[in-house]
Amino acid sequence: MRGGQQVFVISWRNPDARHAGWGLDTYVQSVLDTLTAVQRICESDRGALIGVCAGGTIASATAAHLAGTGQLSRLAAFALFVTVLDNTRAGTAAALTDRRLAAAATAMSRRRGYLDGRSLAEVFAWLRPGDLVWNYWVNNYLLGRKPPAFDILFWNADTTRMAAQLHADFVDIGMENHLVNPGAMTVLGVPVDLSRVDVDSYLVAGIADHITPWQNCYRSTQLLGGESRFVLSTSGHIAALVNPPGNPKASYQANKENPADPQQWLRTAQTEHGSWWPDALAWLGERCGAEKAAPRKLGGGGLRPLTDAPGTYVFDR
Repeated sequence: MRGGQQVFVISWRNPDARHAGWGLDTYVQSVLDTLTAVQRICESDRGALIGVCAGGTIASATAAHLAGTGQLSRLAAFALFVTVLDNTRAGTAAALTDRRLAAAATAMSRRRGYLDGRSLAEVFAWLRPGDLVWNYWVNNYLLGRKPPAFDILFWNADTTRMAAQLHADFVDIGMENHLVNPGAMTVLGVPVDLSRVDVDSYLVAGIADHITPWQNCYRSTQLLGGESRFVLSTSGHIAALVNPPGNPKASYQANKENPADPQQWLRTAQTEHGSWWPDALAWLGERCGAEKAAPRKLGGGGLRPLTDAPGTYVFDR
């Protein structure tokens, strides 16, 4: 990419009933396998691992597994975008959830073999009913108006399912807040202790995010063992990330210190104009070694492309 970083993206398969048993261990192993492939292709023994939203939970479990097995040196940097690891006071979503509802939800997904993506989207929509439910009910149904074309909403409507076991694992993590307590859970047989992930981390949150409240995203600075740079972007869950360089309306807040209280961080943060992406690229550049010539073709290290981008999984429905 133009920022000087070679990027590999994991395209998750849209699971169905055949994949009901895919849990956190399955997905962490997939990330480990991907990291091995990336290192072979790039002929490097280190890489940067970035996780987004629920993928950030998987990435964090992967980093903890690397730390627990003495392999953390494989990571040159670590980043989490709109990811909550500490579920203490995690906003409206946590307030509306109790153990009976959680048990009912996991029982339903277990019967199907997966959590239906539309059901999950409806839960998130009801976290902001004024904007995401009643606004469209009045405009589209009562007034008969055609909704305006909006790329982010179109993207948001492209839901994906979740394997039943991964859903159950995520519910356990959220309800019990396992990631906060070292050794409270294991991944691939290794106890998870985020404080042992002492590689530098870059954390991004959205100030208007109703799905992953920024205050909870910020608390990851207190869980991870390395030096953390926390950046608070404008907008919500998706628009905070889809924030390309050159946007004159964009801004973000940053701070050299990471006090325990997120509100104290906010009071002393500095506002920076423009997108946070150039800042992230500069941060990565400082940790990912010297630049080298971009490869002339895809693949390497004995690995060849299986098909053209974007692959085949993105077409699963």
